[in-house]
Amino acid sequence: MLQRRHWLAAVLAAGYAPELLAQGFASSAPELLPLLGLDGEGLDAADTVIEGRLPAGLRGRYFRNGPGLMQRAGQRYRHWFDGDGLVQSWTLADGRASHRARFVQTEKFRAEQQAGRFLLPAFGTAIRAERPVRGPDSVNVANTSVLPMGGRLYALWEGGSAHELDPVTLETRGLKVWSEDLRGMPFSAHPKVEPDGTVWNFGSANGRLVVYQLNAAGAVVRHALLDVRAPAMLHDFAVSQRFLVFLLAPITMDMAAVRNGTAMLDAMHWTGEQPTRVLVVDKADFSRTRVLEMPACNVFHFGNAWDDGRKLRVDYVQSVALPELNLALNQVMRGERSNRDGSTPRVLEIDLQAGRLSVAARDESVEFPVVDPRFVARRHRHVWYPMATDIGDRWGFNGLMRLDIETGARERFSFGAGTVVEEHVLVPKPGSSREGEGWLVGMGYDIARRRSFLSVFDALRLANGPLARAWLPYAVPYGFHGKFHPA
Repeated sequence: MLQRRHWLAAVLAAGYAPELLAQGFASSAPELLPLLGLDGEGLDAADTVIEGRLPAGLRGRYFRNGPGLMQRAGQRYRHWFDGDGLVQSWTLADGRASHRARFVQTEKFRAEQQAGRFLLPAFGTAIRAERPVRGPDSVNVANTSVLPMGGRLYALWEGGSAHELDPVTLETRGLKVWSEDLRGMPFSAHPKVEPDGTVWNFGSANGRLVVYQLNAAGAVVRHALLDVRAPAMLHDFAVSQRFLVFLLAPITMDMAAVRNGTAMLDAMHWTGEQPTRVLVVDKADFSRTRVLEMPACNVFHFGNAWDDGRKLRVDYVQSVALPELNLALNQVMRGERSNRDGSTPRVLEIDLQAGRLSVAARDESVEFPVVDPRFVARRHRHVWYPMATDIGDRWGFNGLMRLDIETGARERFSFGAGTVVEEHVLVPKPGSSREGEGWLVGMGYDIARRRSFLSVFDALRLANGPLARAWLPYAVPYGFHGKFHPA
């Protein structure tokens, strides 16, 4: 049923092996240490060195997920998306911070850890399957994001099921089945959680979308399967007061190329002469949909959306076209700097009555947009991003930016050329209600010190610099996405 199942069948028929890339990777270079990955063991720091002062009201756990294991037995993944999921937990309380990281014990991870080599195909790397592949969860790497919900914690990957973890120990409890009729259906890595705890999500299923509504306890309220000609890759979406919004990029899959030995990601084709379709789904009735068109664009991440019944506004980050993006990520996995053009902020306005679209574009190099969680699916004005600032010869993002999407004003902070900055999330100040009144919390890596750190900013005063940094005694592989769960 799933498009990925067709890929898996083709992979089994092709019978090919991964490139030997680990031999050429300069693992001793300090700027490459987080890209080397771990060997499958966890990390623990019961205490950390605090620079500055952690806010007294900042209490809880900050969870992150990302690719943590990149190579086995001299073979290295070609693409960053392929690494096995490493979930981190920062515990913050009483001015102190501790850190824990554990690999998600997926079926794939356990088998390959025992064998000491790659056994199964990966999304961006061609590998001959040495174990039965019964469906997407046979190759699920659980490496993209996390969802704390109803006292539970889930590790997410867009191609398959969520994995439940113990929120304290990070021990893997197993695959999550939301309901029997949804068993094995994909549960995307970017669920949207409204202030009342309602969760919206989707999964891509062979040109169709399964859409979910869950309550705050994690029970399925509604779901539906929509035949919308979904693209070969669909990573994120946005939610407003009344609608779910998807940007369906013109990405197709060459299954013949996969059968001939091409990795799934390399077999995707960007047909830029075709439009990106804007799919608007009514939250109250999933069968009520509308499709508009805009010039071709590739989008991985959304900030937020809001509507007043007449106009719908969506902010997102527009990436480069898929071939250029994959080339850049392959360069990163080889330990090479990429000079590809960066992704940039956009605000899409849809006149629902007239069916007209307009897009406001900016030129800052950003990614991983976040908003105040109290304003998800509500009218908002602030979006926060990691940002690349032009300071010397840098690797990746080295600063943070807050953008006021109403006025266009921005505020920035740069760590300088020697730091790589990851996604930061907004943590509201207890008892506050003003948008952005809280802390921006996230991770970074200091190349000279060869250490990763947690940084905490006043979210409305980025230019003042971090209030505190908690330094780890080691480097952690770069992650994708995280969530903060208050104590």
